[in-house]
Amino acid sequence: MTGYGKAEINLPKANFTVEVKSLNAKQIDTTIKMSSIYRDKEIDLRNLISEKLQRGKIELSIWRENSESFSSYNLNTEVISDYFKQIKKIAEELNINTNDILPSLLKMPDVIQKGEEQANEIEWDEIQKGIDTAIANLLQFRLDEGKKLEADIKSRIHKLADLLNEIAPFAKARIEKVRKNLSEKLAEIDLKNMDENRFEQELIYYLEKQDITEEQVRLDAHLNYFTETMIAESVNGKKLGFIGQEIGREINTIGSKSSDIDMQKIVVQMKDELEKIKEQLLNIL
Repeated sequence: MTGYGKAEINLPKANFTVEVKSLNAKQIDTTIKMSSIYRDKEIDLRNLISEKLQRGKIELSIWRENSESFSSYNLNTEVISDYFKQIKKIAEELNINTNDILPSLLKMPDVIQKGEEQANEIEWDEIQKGIDTAIANLLQFRLDEGKKLEADIKSRIHKLADLLNEIAPFAKARIEKVRKNLSEKLAEIDLKNMDENRFEQELIYYLEKQDITEEQVRLDAHLNYFTETMIAESVNGKKLGFIGQEIGREINTIGSKSSDIDMQKIVVQMKDELEKIKEQLLNIL
């Protein structure tokens, strides 16, 4: 979702620089910085940005720099004329030559005034082209960044799948260990006064609660679904986020059922990989 785009427009009277920046955000949040003479274009620009960039904290800046060959300053002829009349009157009284008085007049206050910028539709058409170019550059930036994110996330999903496979042998050995411990404990208990059917039901229930086969199957399905969704044309960052939550739920359940230290270590690695995936998902539209 982060990105940067820039375009430069060179016109006879002025040069313009257009910059578009994008940061992560859940919604579209647009800030536009440009001359007040183009404020009537702001709504159209916001709609364009919303359509093209969809989400993110967006900042659009349009900078103007007048060309050296064009001056936006004007001479105030009325003030110059008034100054000249007064100086000429004093010069005549004092018998002073006024032939070289112009340079001095130009240094007087309010003689030179900055001309006001005016909206120019032809000029704006060129600026609009620059805005389109800057947005296109930002989208390309996002695309390039997205390819890197895709490669990173895929590698971490594959890592989760490998870690899941590493759990399988520990899970089988763990169930056998639980059964052995139960058998040893049962040998020490007098079962004559117990309801055998009820006892068997409780025992089966306990063993099923210790089994993580269902969690392994669901986690493997979630990992495959995540990969399929990521490579789809209409990839959706929010949807990937929801799948990531389901992956996290299965990992947590496996962790809560794991009494084996080696399994716990693998679960910790899985949680670490998932957190890194979630961080990257914040960058996806």
